[in-house]
Amino acid sequence: MSITLKAARVNAGLSLNEAAAALVVSSRTLANWEKAKTFPDVTMITRIENLYGVTYNDLNFLPSNSVLTEKGGE
Repeated sequence: MSITLKAARVNAGLSLNEAAAALVVSSRTLANWEKAKTFPDVTMITRIENLYGVTYNDLNFLPSNSVLTEKGGE
């Protein structure tokens, strides 16, 4: 089962500002990652894994209210 980036942060007991400071990014950057507006690069994912105590496979980088749909083609 995967969890969102925000859920992983909350489960780690970190506020947005605490996590952003530990990752050395702005709180806006982290919030954008959590909302899937932007995505962290590979090196940052490793830092997130270590900080939150999760693996990449545990994480879902889409926000919890996202719905994926497939568009039919002709």
